[in-house]
Amino acid sequence: MSTLLTDPETFRDTLSTVDKDGKRVWLYPKKPSGKLYQYRKYVSYALLTLLFTGPFMKVNGLPLLLFNIPARKFVLFGMIFWPQDFFILLIGFMAFIMFIILFTVVYGRVFCGWVCPQTIFMEMVFRRIEYWIEGDAPQQKALDKSPLNWNKLWKKTAKHTLFVLVSFVIAHTFLAYIIGVEELWKIVTDSPANHLGGLFSLILFTGVFYGVFARFREQVCTIVCPYGRLQGVMLDKQSLTVAYDYERGEPRGKLRKNQVRTEGDCIDCHQCVQVCPTGIDIRNGAQQMECINCTACIDICNSIMDLVNKPHGLIKVATEESIAEKKAWKFTTRMKSYTAVLVVLVGAFTTLLITRSNIDATILRTPGMLYQETDKGTVTNLYHITLINKTDEELPVSLKLLSSEGSIKVVRNELVLPKQGLTEGVFFVEIPKKELASASSKVEIGVYSGDKLIATEKTKFLGPGH
Repeated sequence: MSTLLTDPETFRDTLSTVDKDGKRVWLYPKKPSGKLYQYRKYVSYALLTLLFTGPFMKVNGLPLLLFNIPARKFVLFGMIFWPQDFFILLIGFMAFIMFIILFTVVYGRVFCGWVCPQTIFMEMVFRRIEYWIEGDAPQQKALDKSPLNWNKLWKKTAKHTLFVLVSFVIAHTFLAYIIGVEELWKIVTDSPANHLGGLFSLILFTGVFYGVFARFREQVCTIVCPYGRLQGVMLDKQSLTVAYDYERGEPRGKLRKNQVRTEGDCIDCHQCVQVCPTGIDIRNGAQQMECINCTACIDICNSIMDLVNKPHGLIKVATEESIAEKKAWKFTTRMKSYTAVLVVLVGAFTTLLITRSNIDATILRTPGMLYQETDKGTVTNLYHITLINKTDEELPVSLKLLSSEGSIKVVRNELVLPKQGLTEGVFFVEIPKKELASASSKVEIGVYSGDKLIATEKTKFLGPGH
């Protein structure tokens, strides 16, 4: 380990994974164990199951989640969202961000350690493959330092082969959330020559995931992830976080046999450092940028406390204020304010979802076209209509004039709205001249599926006036 980890004067100015010469320090975290680690495994297994089964789950015949950015089509819990619904997605995204902020202000970076896909894949999939093949931290170090021999060759080959295969599966799952399971199945079963773009995407995603989990690893959390950088402005002394109880643990001192102990409860065993997946020393202070609140240090410290007959909780989930001032945790005004904003955003998002129409209609006068007068004493205007179907049913539609006397004539014989798709058409609105009170009138047009009114749209109607 780098000496920077235990230097109380410089730890906030340096990265635990970089030495004094600027070279990367490769981490060999000790295999974690304990009650909290078991809970993390249960949470991870549940989330991994949800992730890999998500593309196959259907609600009302639609995917549970789909983020088809190229087609500008999004499906959330069986509801289709198109570019016209962008404001709904924006409100939902704002509510999600506010939830993350509130969750961080109250509970610190628990999301990073327990829910974040990067952590789950790294610690619960790739790292466990590594432990299974190469052994715990000491065995891994010895293997990397040993000369190339058969033992090292087969272990490294087996590990990286599994890494590539797992990355390949993740890439397929990731792509399924973008283009859908049906389109992905076509890429997998059809000739690669017919799906070069999809094949390239799979190779690219596989390479990215392999590179992240085989080499980049904790650097994602400590260097790249913007959420980690934002925690400094979101956390305060009232935020719950994984913290070392320095009031109880200091001054540190090694445990010596047959000697009366005058130091604190920390026996300076460095086990909390060795088990940390980002290589920090939790004893250096609360709210360290690299700490992802995975609680591995809590488990290992509690096991050491059992060995030396000391109570658990030298490292625990607590607020900085509770450790320094022995104050109980409370729901602060700041937390209440964030909660109020979150409630408003969730309320707005829910209201928009409930009132959202399954059919969107956009009707515009054909640009550059003036009105026309007929021999029958009527005036006609030409319009262009775009209809978007957010349901999973094909709908034949018809148009009716709702606001005044007159008729509508579609240039094509009929309009058929495909499921999960859109259709466009051109039609004339014909209104008796006597019905027009001015040169520009408002008209309302109804879109019907059979006898059911499914959408209404207002537009302008131009005429000669009086």
